[in-house]
Amino acid sequence: MVDRSSPLPFTRSSKSPNLSVVVRNYLFGRFLVYTALIVGAVVAMVPFFWMISTSFMTLGETINRVWLPAFPQFKNYLWAWEQARFEKYFLNTVVISGTTMAGLLFSSILAGYAFGRIKFVGRDLIFAVLLSTLMIPESVTVIPNFLMIRGSILPLPGGSWLNKLESLTIPFMANAFSIFLLRQFFAKIPDELWDAARMDGAGHLRFLVQIVLPISKAPIMTVVLFSFIGSWNAFMWPLLVTTTDVWRPIMVGLWMFVSEAGPETHYLMAGSVITVIPVLLLYFLTQKQFTEGIATTGLKG
Repeated sequence: MVDRSSPLPFTRSSKSPNLSVVVRNYLFGRFLVYTALIVGAVVAMVPFFWMISTSFMTLGETINRVWLPAFPQFKNYLWAWEQARFEKYFLNTVVISGTTMAGLLFSSILAGYAFGRIKFVGRDLIFAVLLSTLMIPESVTVIPNFLMIRGSILPLPGGSWLNKLESLTIPFMANAFSIFLLRQFFAKIPDELWDAARMDGAGHLRFLVQIVLPISKAPIMTVVLFSFIGSWNAFMWPLLVTTTDVWRPIMVGLWMFVSEAGPETHYLMAGSVITVIPVLLLYFLTQKQFTEGIATTGLKG
């Protein structure tokens, strides 16, 4: 017979944890998380605060390394915009960035759709070779690209592209990462949509324009954002292929504030604030699509 006074084998002998202990541990964990987030936010915001504060200082205040200006110098922005020809550099950068984004979207969308939706001989091999270019450092390709732009390898229409818009845009109108990002999203589109489009007599081009692109706003906006930031912040390549200020972008214009006597920090920071505003505005306008594009573009196939 079973002794009912003894505890059953499946019963727990230990007491359940106290509710107050669980709540205390939960609150302590949340406190650590929020503390880490606040510290990270402060560390990230300090450079922006210093940049904005320095842009309103005099040169003497920047040398003395003070945190706040005694009297805000709004004329620093006016001087950077007019006297330092920032207006021309800003317009050049807008044209360069817009042209680069248009070309990159055209090539990336078509290539991404071909790799993701069209089956052809050698597709996977070509795509693997394309992805392998992501492992090549940018500094390795600078000299070959420069020789091509100068016309030393192949003759170019109109001669050398130095100091021309073509040298600042055409080399960046194809990007392996953008093609990869769009290809991954296009590959996840259900085949039933393609079958329905085929029944209506649609081909690949019509299917791409009318079906694929309207549901691909998130990854496309992600490509736009990355392309804009990369083109807007470009410095080494424009400095290499431009010897005059005809097509020099805004980042090269910032470098002009560094003189032989040392950097004019107050003007340099005023120009930096002007430079970063368009990037922040574009990010805030596309933040939702950017986050969705990164989250929904998986690693299928």
